[in-house]
Parts: sequence; C-alpha cells; structure tokens
Amino acid sequence: MRKSFPFTPALIGLLAGILVFTLLFADFGGKQAADRAVAKGDAEKVYVPFGQKDDYYLFASGGHSGQLFVYGVPSMRRIRTIPVFSPDTATGYGFDKESRDMLGGYTWGDLHHPALSETNGEYDGKYLFATDVANNRAAVLDLTTFTTIDMLQTPNTVGPHCAAFVTENTEYLFLPARFSAPLGQEYAPLDDFQAKYKGVMSAVQFNEKTRKLELAYQVALPPWSYDLSDAGKKVSGDWAVLTTYNTEEATSNYEINASQKDRDYIVLFNWKELAKKIDDGQYEMVNGVKMIDPAKQTGGIYLVPVAKSPHGVDVTPDGKRFIASGKLAPAMTVFSFEKAFAAIKNKKFSGYEEGLPVLDYNSVMEREVNPENALGPLHTQFDDQGNAYTTMFISSEIVKWDVNTGETLDRIPVQYSPGHAVSAEGDSISPDGKWIVALNKLAKDSYLSVGPSHPESMQLIDLSGDKMRIIASVPVDPEPHYAQMIKADKIHTINVYPQDEKRPDSVWRQEDARIVRKDGEVHVYGIAMRSKFVLDAKAKRKDVIEARQGDKVVVHLTNIDLDEDITHGFGINDYNLNMEVQPGETKTLEFIADKAGTFPFYCTNFCSALHQEMSGYLLVEPK
Repeated sequence: MRKSFPFTPALIGLLAGILVFTLLFADFGGKQAADRAVAKGDAEKVYVPFGQKDDYYLFASGGHSGQLFVYGVPSMRRIRTIPVFSPDTATGYGFDKESRDMLGGYTWGDLHHPALSETNGEYDGKYLFATDVANNRAAVLDLTTFTTIDMLQTPNTVGPHCAAFVTENTEYLFLPARFSAPLGQEYAPLDDFQAKYKGVMSAVQFNEKTRKLELAYQVALPPWSYDLSDAGKKVSGDWAVLTTYNTEEATSNYEINASQKDRDYIVLFNWKELAKKIDDGQYEMVNGVKMIDPAKQTGGIYLVPVAKSPHGVDVTPDGKRFIASGKLAPAMTVFSFEKAFAAIKNKKFSGYEEGLPVLDYNSVMEREVNPENALGPLHTQFDDQGNAYTTMFISSEIVKWDVNTGETLDRIPVQYSPGHAVSAEGDSISPDGKWIVALNKLAKDSYLSVGPSHPESMQLIDLSGDKMRIIASVPVDPEPHYAQMIKADKIHTINVYPQDEKRPDSVWRQEDARIVRKDGEVHVYGIAMRSKFVLDAKAKRKDVIEARQGDKVVVHLTNIDLDEDITHGFGINDYNLNMEVQPGETKTLEFIADKAGTFPFYCTNFCSALHQEMSGYLLVEPK
C-alpha cells in the first residue's frame, strides 16, 4: 500500500517562502544588473569627452521654422541653428541689408529637404542646398561659414517639396512641385485643372564662381503631385527618379479622391537628355524661363507604375536599383535601372499617360518586399553591407532588409511614426553603416510635458551589431522632414573672415571710422571691437549717430576683432533692429529714422568682460 506524502502546514509554508524568495531575489537582481550594464554601454557610445569632437555632422530640416538644425553624431548635441528661409533675431539674419534683401520680404519658410553637394557621388562638404515648400525658393549654404549665401525664387514651380536632390557632381539640383497650378500661378478655375494646370519641375544650377543659383530650365509635367526624388549614381548617373500621387487629378477632398487608383507613377528622366534639348532649342519661353513640354518635346521622360501614393524613392549606393515605398501599400518595390534601360530601348510600353510612355511594370520591377505586418513604408536608407533600412510610419518601426533578396533581417520599434531616416553618408555611393537616425513625427510620452504641443524626436540607432539598437533619443523642434549626415572631417570651416582691405564699405582702422551726411542720408562707416564702437573718429563722441527724423540711415560695421569666437552684435533699442557681425566680417544695417528721440544701441552678442560698456546712442532730431 502506497503512503501519501505528509504535506503538513509547516512544510507548505516553508515551500511557499522559498518560492517567494526566489521570485524576489534569485533572478531579477541579475537582470537589473545586466540592464544597467547595457545602459552604461549605450551611454558611453554617445559620450564625447570635452576636447574631443563628434564624428559626424547631421543637417536636419527645420520644417516650417524655415531653419536648418545642425547636430553632432553620436552625441546628438544640437550645435547650431542656421537661419535660411526665415528671419532670426538671434543672429540678425533678415535684419541686415544683405540677408533682408535675400529673404525678399518673406517672414517664414518651410524647409524640407537639405542636400549636400557631391563630387563623384560622395558628399564633398562644400555646400548644402535646401528648398522652401511655402514660397517656392531654393537656397545654398556655404559650409565654411555655415551661412546662407544665395536664394533663388522659382517661377512656375509651386511648392518644391520633391527637392532638392543633387546629381552626382552637383551639376543640377531639381525642384519638382507638390502642387500643380497654371503656369505663372495665373488664375484658372479648378474645372480647367486637366487642361491648364501643370506640375512644374525646375532644374537649378549653382555657379561656384559667382556663388549664385541659376534657373537653367523647367519641365511642364502633368498636373499631379510630386513627392520625393533621388538622383542616379554610377551606371544610372545621368538619370533621376521622383514619385507622384494624385494622378487621379483630384481637385478637392484629396484624402479620398487622390487615392482612388491602385497605382501611381515614378517619373524616370534622363537629365542629360533634357539638357541637350535645351541646347538644341527644343523649348518654349514661359515667364522668362526655358520650358520643356514633354508632350511636345518628347523623349527623356518615362513613367513607371508603382503602388498607390508612394512617398520615398531611393537609389541604391551602387546605382543599380531604385526602391519605391508605397505609403498606402504595405510593400516596398525594387526596380532595376538595367531593366528600365532595356524596356526603353525595346519600347516595352504598356501605354501612354499625358503623352508620356508608361514602362511595362513587370519589365522593370525586380521584386516586391513585404515584411510581415509592417505598415506605411516611407523612406529607405542604406549601409555599407548592401542592406536597406525602411521607415514604417504606421507600425512605428525601422525594418532592415537585404536589397538583393528582400529578406527581412531585423526590425526595431521607434517612438513614434518615423517619416524619414538618415544613415551616415546614406545618400552617397559609400554609406558608412555605423548609425541611422529615425526622424519621428510624434513623441507623446517620451519627454517631460511642455503642454499640448509636443516636440518631435530623433532617435540614434546603432548599426554596428547584428541587431539594431536605440541608444539615444533627443527632442527636436518641428519638424524633422529630412536630413543628411556627413563625416565631420569633410567639412572645413573658417574661424575668422579674412581681413579684406578692398571689401566695399569696410573699415579696419579706428582713425578711418567716419559718418557722411548728404541729402537726407546718413552713412556710417564704423568698427566694432572689444569693447566699443568707433563710428566717427573725429567726433567728440565717437559712438553716437545723429540723424534727422525721416533720414535714411545706413550703418556699415566691420568687426576688427580677428579672434576666434569674438562676435559682436548691433541692436538699436526700440527700433526693432539687430544684426550680428562675426570676426573680420562687414555687415550693413539700413533703415529710415522715422521715430524722433533717443535710442541706445548696444552689442547684443556677449564679447568681453566689458560687454555691457559696448554701447552708444542714436539721436534722432525731430522734424
């Protein structure tokens, strides 16, 4: 006869105690220690000790701030805000004469897509280009000074969202349009949309000698919306691609009406062939611009069917493929340039749309990539191992996949809804493969609350291991649309502007400072130095400007402190004016002295222990 085990109350209590002890202490203590060790390792990866610098610059769009944000990677420290399309009171951008004239009266902009200049498909660290969706402008920044040096208004192109991506030797930057409109934005009823509206793409060149942007020509594309674009590389170097949506040509309730078709198009064009048409005189002049109408000047532009409402289209570093991300479809589609070239040569067209030949989808498509349960693919970046990284807006993640096979290799959730991502040297022919940054549209519970308006976020992801790993998260101002990341050693800044004695309106010696009055105008040729202004060397008070009410006052100010990091400002109390003058620079402030009275001016940029003493007076005598 078997005996039952004697489970006495005392024994049961002892076993329960052992179980509770094990749950509380045996395993979890080790896990916490492991988590702390991992967190410590992550922190060390982004820590840059004093005296050392980051490995990369990250240039991120500032969206509707109109500005460009500059970060260091891997620290993710924001190291500069560069005003581009909007005035900036901190630096006086938009207040001094040169930048005010460049802004042309606009008080805001919508900077979407920064693009670094390239040489042989590599970022060369010389210039950066940007476009303004709000007011149809393009700008170029000099990366020796991190300043905006020229701006170009583009007639006919309305809302250049699909820009600016440069060709592999910076021959062109292209500005396709988000919005279609009648040429010159003339009035036309929306019932005439198909007949009178166009989606105009501008081809812009940068003249390095004159340091000016020039509008080379335009193309009158069908009245669709053009979203993103990329230039070809190597074997596809003469080509470029851009995505379209609203090929339905809807004119209202776009959320529904612009998503009716199962497929939209990628526009594939040969920019060298288009340039040759211009050289051969195959264009019309429209509002002073050479314009190609592809329905009349045929050739060089083709359509490739793609899943509806695509967002990003990205050329692989080897230039052999382009990858479209179907915003409203779960799949990425990999297309082959080689197949596209063969289809064009053999005229494998499935039809024509708005006079443009449509390439047979199956003749160009290489594969469709559909990671399980991944939703909302938007934009793809690359590493140095032949892998692609695609942002998934709806499922809030980045998916790593093999470009050659389409196999999903890894995926990582991000917080939340990434629009774009930027990998190190990711749009060049040789990505580094070390880092990728998710540019997230929503942050929600990520940071301390600052009220109903939440910051957006950027998350730094380490690509060095087999698995992607988020190691840093930083809040950002609206709105991270796009970014590019370049090796820091490619950029060569200057610390002081050269002392150019021939520079117009500059003054380099105190004794040459002077004020010239003539015919209702007051011209000041002065200097700023630690810790005073010298505006008129022969005057009793050398730091005073006297004018009559109604006079035009022009202040030319040269900062003769040729020392690193000694910037001076010049702000006039109650006159709503300020400008920054960097070491060795000459700036001009121009205004009408329309208010009579006494107005102190002072250095607005802290410059020395006697910074407070660096001031003077504007005296405006009443009429």
